[in-house]
Amino acid sequence: MENAGSSGSLGVYGIAVAAELVGVGEQALRLYERKGLVAPGRTAGGTRRYSENDLTVLRRVVELLDAGVNLVGARHVLALEATNRLLRAQLDEVAPQAVDGAPAAPEVL
Repeated sequence: MENAGSSGSLGVYGIAVAAELVGVGEQALRLYERKGLVAPGRTAGGTRRYSENDLTVLRRVVELLDAGVNLVGARHVLALEATNRLLRAQLDEVAPQAVDGAPAAPEVL
């Protein structure tokens, strides 16, 4: 799950530090993991290690919860946002943007 080549995905924070950085309790982080909202890396001994990417996801979960979205809804929102990013990246590969930010004009035959 962890990718040592990408510093954002390397799990470096223990649960206590991650909880403090995100502003929630350790039990909340365990709950979010059980609900499938985040999947922190584990050491050989089984200790959770949260990456910068995990913290970004957790901060987004907190935003959604503060907006009144429940945990199941937050999981769906995160999945939709990930799909949206993937589709946008694919679209950018297929149809690069023009210099002014507008879509490139289709080629006329």
